[in-house]
Amino acid sequence: MVQGNTRLATLVGSRICHDLISPVGAVMNGLEMMQLAHESTTPEMDLIGDSVPNATARIRFFRIAYGAAGDDHAIGASEIRDILADLGRSGRVQHDWQVSRDVARAEARLAFLAIQALETALPRGGAIAIAQAADNRWWLQATGRRVVCPPDMAAMLRDGPDAAAL
Repeated sequence: MVQGNTRLATLVGSRICHDLISPVGAVMNGLEMMQLAHESTTPEMDLIGDSVPNATARIRFFRIAYGAAGDDHAIGASEIRDILADLGRSGRVQHDWQVSRDVARAEARLAFLAIQALETALPRGGAIAIAQAADNRWWLQATGRRVVCPPDMAAMLRDGPDAAAL
């Protein structure tokens, strides 16, 4: 039953991302048309112009982390770097994807979920480095002025994950 629930959750995640990307793209297109029609921009247009690429990057990130796709599909290192760079433009958390090869969708999903957990631990922003050792183990490091590690995350890092709890 868990496998069926997981599949349903990924299908729902894919649908949400699909349904959001079109209107966000339309907002960006409308903003570009407004900018072409006027010589100067307003603070409101600047705010929208800054927010739309961040929303698009978040949707792309969520599509990999939560969406449905064959786990045998690979995601290019350059695509992952582009998504993480776009997320970093908001300025709160910077991401350093140090993996040079394409990665399997399942690996990218786990890395993105770990990134999301680490972002939560950086309330004042910071940096997250993601690498893979020679033995194919993933390595993630979060640094920031303030790092807040929730007790359940600390226990998981200390004792290892409880598969049933996950």
